[in-house]
Amino acid sequence: MTLAFHPLTLIDREAMQAVTLPSGRRNCNYNFANLVGWKFLFGTEVCVLEKAVVLRYTFDGQRAYMVCTSEALSQELIEALLEDSKGDFSDGTECGAAMTLIGLEDSQVPQLSGFLISVESIRDRYDYIYCRTDLATLHGKHLDGKRNHIRRFRTQHPDFEYRPLMPEFFDECRRLTEIWQEEKGGNDTIHAEKQVMETIFSNWDALGMIGGSIFVDGRMVAFAYGSAVTTDTFDVCVEKADRHVEGAFAIINQQFAEHLPEQYVYLNREEDMGIPGLRQAKLSYHPEILLTYNAVHITEND
Repeated sequence: MTLAFHPLTLIDREAMQAVTLPSGRRNCNYNFANLVGWKFLFGTEVCVLEKAVVLRYTFDGQRAYMVCTSEALSQELIEALLEDSKGDFSDGTECGAAMTLIGLEDSQVPQLSGFLISVESIRDRYDYIYCRTDLATLHGKHLDGKRNHIRRFRTQHPDFEYRPLMPEFFDECRRLTEIWQEEKGGNDTIHAEKQVMETIFSNWDALGMIGGSIFVDGRMVAFAYGSAVTTDTFDVCVEKADRHVEGAFAIINQQFAEHLPEQYVYLNREEDMGIPGLRQAKLSYHPEILLTYNAVHITEND
């Protein structure tokens, strides 16, 4: 098997999603919108096979691969990846001795038992996946606090509006994001997120995006958007809110879940990036699935 990679483009959406959407792999990194948005940072390339999508990333002078497939990882495919990983970079730099496969779930690691491997579990990259109806209804004693946030917001802003996120609201999204970024302080991650957002906005319909927003007194105070990662799982790529409006995060979370198409059984709210406050916030909603993420370094047997 020979793998033929090419730079990821919008044209790849149909062929890739024919594999990824029915795959059952709910990792947010298989969301086509995420892949397109972040390709500038990771030099993302793709090879679409009959039953697998293989992604090749290059960053920090290293090369790594992700494989989305509903089937077991075959020895033939892993050997093809090992062979590909021996190739030099375009600038002539040699690749490392081991091949790195990222984004593997715990259940997939044993499929590599025929190879020499070392496994690195990356907790900061675990995805938080929730039942959509749980976030929409907030039923249960364990979500009492969330319902209280919603009640206070509704009491203080009885005339709030939920509006589907449309291109005419993108300037409001930019304004709200700039306020959020100023409070966080500038860094490389925030600048990268801004570039990703502009890519998404520029290709909104082509990427199949769905978004929602909250308006109070004619001003946007929160918004969220995302797209499908599988046929039953929706990936929430971005969620922003005015921190000075009490309950703004809680209301966009609940309202967005309520207004999404019922085909989506699960919501993937992505990883916490190791940020303590973000981890606590995501855990407080009691995820149905904490999707594991492993980086596996593979070398050939002697």
